[in-house]
Amino acid sequence: DIDVDFCERRRGEVIEYVTRKYGRENVSQIITFGTMKAKAVVRDVGRVLDLPYADVDRIAKQIPPALDMTLEKAIAENAVLRDMRDKDPRVKDVLEMGKRLEGMSRNAGVHAAGVVIAPGPIVDYAPLYKSNRDEITTQWAMKEVERVGLLKMDFLGLSTLTLIQDALAEIRRTEGVDLDIDGVALDDPKTYQVFCDGQTYGIFQFESSGMRELLRKSKPQRLDDLIALNALYRPGPLKSGMVDDYVARKQGKTEVKYDLAALEPILADTYGVIAYQEQVMRIAAVLAGFTLGQSDVLRKAMGKKDPKVMAKQREAFLEGTKKKGISDKKATKIFELMEYFAGYGFNKSHSTAYAFLAYQTAFLKANYPRHFAAALLTIEAANTDKLALYIAECRERGIQVLPPDVNESQLHFSVVPEGVRFGLTAIKGLGEGAIQAILEVRSRVGRITALHQLAEELDLRLANRRVFEALVKGGACDRLVTTGEGRQAAPKDGRARLMRGLDLAIEHGARVQRDREQGQANLFGEAVPSASDAPDGAVPDGPGWSEMEWLAFEKEALGLYLSGHPVDRHASDLRTFGARTVGDLLATEVPGSDDGAPGRLVIEDVTVGGIVSAVRALKTKKGDPMAVLTLEDHQGSVEVVVFPETFGRFRQFVEVGALLLVKGKFERDDDSSRFQAVELSSLEGLRERLARAVSIHLSASTHSRSTLEALWDVLKQYQGDRPIVLELELAQDSRRVRVRANVTPQIRVRPSEQLVSAVERVCGAGSVVLQ
Repeated sequence: DIDVDFCERRRGEVIEYVTRKYGRENVSQIITFGTMKAKAVVRDVGRVLDLPYADVDRIAKQIPPALDMTLEKAIAENAVLRDMRDKDPRVKDVLEMGKRLEGMSRNAGVHAAGVVIAPGPIVDYAPLYKSNRDEITTQWAMKEVERVGLLKMDFLGLSTLTLIQDALAEIRRTEGVDLDIDGVALDDPKTYQVFCDGQTYGIFQFESSGMRELLRKSKPQRLDDLIALNALYRPGPLKSGMVDDYVARKQGKTEVKYDLAALEPILADTYGVIAYQEQVMRIAAVLAGFTLGQSDVLRKAMGKKDPKVMAKQREAFLEGTKKKGISDKKATKIFELMEYFAGYGFNKSHSTAYAFLAYQTAFLKANYPRHFAAALLTIEAANTDKLALYIAECRERGIQVLPPDVNESQLHFSVVPEGVRFGLTAIKGLGEGAIQAILEVRSRVGRITALHQLAEELDLRLANRRVFEALVKGGACDRLVTTGEGRQAAPKDGRARLMRGLDLAIEHGARVQRDREQGQANLFGEAVPSASDAPDGAVPDGPGWSEMEWLAFEKEALGLYLSGHPVDRHASDLRTFGARTVGDLLATEVPGSDDGAPGRLVIEDVTVGGIVSAVRALKTKKGDPMAVLTLEDHQGSVEVVVFPETFGRFRQFVEVGALLLVKGKFERDDDSSRFQAVELSSLEGLRERLARAVSIHLSASTHSRSTLEALWDVLKQYQGDRPIVLELELAQDSRRVRVRANVTPQIRVRPSEQLVSAVERVCGAGSVVLQ
């Protein structure tokens, strides 16, 4: 069984190569059998019993999505599911039949990586299976193939290799540098600084929070350090204290001692800690005269901890050390040390290959940060959680991530002078056909200057209204809107105008394309007039979106908040209030325990602010309602559990899209984290308590007397006790001058999210600041 990693996009080429090289008759992929999992078996049984789809879906949704979930566990854990079973005999039938069928083979598929190469025609060694899609595989699954002695190759697609290839291609395209990634210097200070600072998001094997904390503690300075950390960062060594011992020795806090001088050249790289299986083998060879074969038997025996085999190995080791003149006392101590560490030992050759790959990715991140970021964002384009995390890190490192643009965006994320440009494939609702059509229009007509021009040039059979909506909401058409003065409109206002003009533009585009296909000309023999020169009035004027509307539409199109985050406007208030960020909580180190049990972190009486992105309604065994929320800010998301007592007092705040301040207890262990809420309140209330005044910004060039009259009407609806400051932007001698004026004390307002939204609808997004 041999595993080889390849760039995931070109894995198919490797299979095709192997097939050509060894003969189509001698090579086959391996079958896999899909089994009936808990959710799937419920849906299958429900369909056979002719239950309405909605009823079956209701049952299936009560089964948690965990990988090891069974119907038995789901019924035990979920009171709602038990209640459904007890009250409805049809649900009981589905669950009982499902339990009997659960785990059985449901369908045949192709193994994700496994390929068999035989010395002759496969049919002489294994039965074959042909699917209805003409895929040929063995009838035996992976374990049976290995058992009969056939060579199984695992051709694995590794996204890190694809990331490196994409980054190198961008470097070649933008810098004209043909970088040999396999030949880069292994002592680059900037690369090791990335590791020392724990800035390893996107770095293969080194991006978990625990590993980043370990990197900051250990300060690696050479490849050997990375190899050791990669081998040691596993549950066994972490819980045994080996990792802490290694760090203390590396930093000189603990003296490195060797029981025998012969051990120093073997263990010097890991400061006297036995981290690798190869070290165990070398110690046995050097001290006891074991052959490599005997050393490997010892390694396996130590790993399996078989008492009978270990007794024989100890005897052979002591006999060998006696011949080398080593005392039984020292030899016994060394053997026991080997035995202890061998249970945690890792394969150094494996760790070296992965550490080298990690170094290469870190080299790109340190020396070509924009190119690395573009490649990383491309790889994770479909994973919006990771995409948001990596974009946040880009901002922290000073790399600007620009919104998509119909004139500049490539298929994938790409490097531009200002930073990294969003790729068209990351926009939700854009199929491959629509994207290729946009790129084809650009290559044919050059720069697109107006929405109407895009509509008349883009093949409307491939790009329907949903495609145009996604482009506008995601910001890809921001630069297609100009003000009456010919200046580019602010994106927040421009997107609203474009949405209002979509139907007109699409109707116009359809008419132009229809006339073009029919070869129609006007009375004077000229071509059908193009709307690329259509007046700006073709995009209807009107109020812009509020910031919340604008951000919500952006998330709908991109799957994340790119231009900002709903919580951002409350950031200073949250800091004043002493609230923590989600990222801050998740980055807090989980302390270890002396008995080797999993570590656990508990922070009492902590407050965090964010927007509710998901709500899962539950009931306790007693039937009391409760909920689990997903609360997110610009740094990440955390699960918030609202137990019945808290839910009863604050249930009015439990809804998707609510901006909340949550107070409670944060708990985290090695595998998961959660927040137990004791109090919920609206962030609007926080702003109302902290704001001293309301500042409203207006531009004299874009707002008229009617705007002021509409603003006055809005302010009268939200009267309160906070003063209003009006900031006017005036054009004077080709300069822009800002004038601040306190509005008459006859009207004061109550700061709130509703006030902000109402004012922004009149004066434009971003025009209000609560001071």
